[in-house]
Amino acid sequence: MQKTIDLKLYATLNKFSPSSPEHYPVKPGTTILSLIEKLGIPINQAKLVFINGVKCELTASLHGGERVGIFPPVGGG
Repeated sequence: MQKTIDLKLYATLNKFSPSSPEHYPVKPGTTILSLIEKLGIPINQAKLVFINGVKCELTASLHGGERVGIFPPVGGG
């Protein structure tokens, strides 16, 4: 059985979204960093990452069934 995640890429990262982000396939043990690299997102553009609503590090592992949100840096004044 293939494992999937529900992937959400926000703001300027939306252009990197795969065709079916709500059922994006992952191998158990995939790290957030390797996911970002696989999606072609420049590492400096992935500022905040959440797994199931909890902020995580790029070294966090996925196992399937998670909700993953990736946000770019936000500017403001």
